[in-house]
Amino acid sequence: MPASPSASLQHSPLHERHVALGAKLAEFGGWEMPLEYTGVLKEHAAVREAVGVFDVSHLGKIDVRGPGALELLNRCLTNDLRRIGPGQAQYTLVCDDATGGVVDDLIAYVHDDDHVLLVPNAANTAEILRRLRAAAPAGVEVTDQHTTHAVLAVQGPLADQVLEAVGLPTGHDYMSFRVARLDGVEGAEVVVCRTGYTGERGYELVAPAEVAPALWDALLAAGGPVGLVPCGLGARDTLRTEMGYPLHGQDISLDVTPVQARLGWAVGWDKPEFWGREVLTEQRAARPRVVLRGLVATGRGIARPGMSVKITRDLPVGHVTSGTFSPTLRKGIALALVNAQVQLGAEVLVDVRGRGEVFVVTKPPFVEAGVRSS
Repeated sequence: MPASPSASLQHSPLHERHVALGAKLAEFGGWEMPLEYTGVLKEHAAVREAVGVFDVSHLGKIDVRGPGALELLNRCLTNDLRRIGPGQAQYTLVCDDATGGVVDDLIAYVHDDDHVLLVPNAANTAEILRRLRAAAPAGVEVTDQHTTHAVLAVQGPLADQVLEAVGLPTGHDYMSFRVARLDGVEGAEVVVCRTGYTGERGYELVAPAEVAPALWDALLAAGGPVGLVPCGLGARDTLRTEMGYPLHGQDISLDVTPVQARLGWAVGWDKPEFWGREVLTEQRAARPRVVLRGLVATGRGIARPGMSVKITRDLPVGHVTSGTFSPTLRKGIALALVNAQVQLGAEVLVDVRGRGEVFVVTKPPFVEAGVRSS
């Protein structure tokens, strides 16, 4: 009897919880994860208006420890970890040294100079591990925690109320974290990060895989009175697209550099060393020929990845990298790699199934961010 399609996929420690809730499952980076529970639109609205909880345990977890761990990473990653201190987090990139293309984007959580936690994308974790282990000096251990730890994201304006109800700390600054103990679970250490991928106030919780089910149950019970709903990765995608957050494999990749993707703010240009520094510095000085822009539909067209972007029906200037219906704006939005000469405010045509749908070029985010709201 042939194995089921999901048999070769990794499963979250919460897989049985998702099945019991009737989640629609799909493959993400080699993992079978919830796409939706009650519908993308409802889940999207819950995060924008109240609070939702996501299982994002498919994300990688890489623990880097030992004398000089932070300095090792600062020689590899684009951003400057010396800009932050212990208990703080930073968005950064791993670039190919020869081409400057983005191997992955990730969050670095600095415990101290000798201990940093990295959270890369699921599909790229093995490659990040390979590159960092090859670069690590004796005494610095690069440990794969991909399957030993879970990540739950509690996102939305009411996220603090949910965490407080289960005894976890809240109120720390955006892009910072605290380490806490989970009430009722002996020895369970939870990293409570004020981070997220939705544009709303929220937290990402990194916990040992064996306590993830108890944490999930506690969050659902505590969040019920304030309208918390479990959310799938479908809503996470519409939420991040509304914010203009790039997705690796679509908006950024080995074929797209941080300069082209307008991620220069995540590069420590004054650092003497990081992977890709030479080629990226040259590209920055010369100015890129293509850049990542936002597009907003003037009509009812919905752009999808790969669709051609044109100035006229016969003059292509780029292609869509991410596109969706915005539940907040009630219209189509997209990210697209286009010729750098295409100006903000210009009208372009997106080839939607043979029709030239009009979109306006804009600068994301498409909706106001709430990540720093109190």
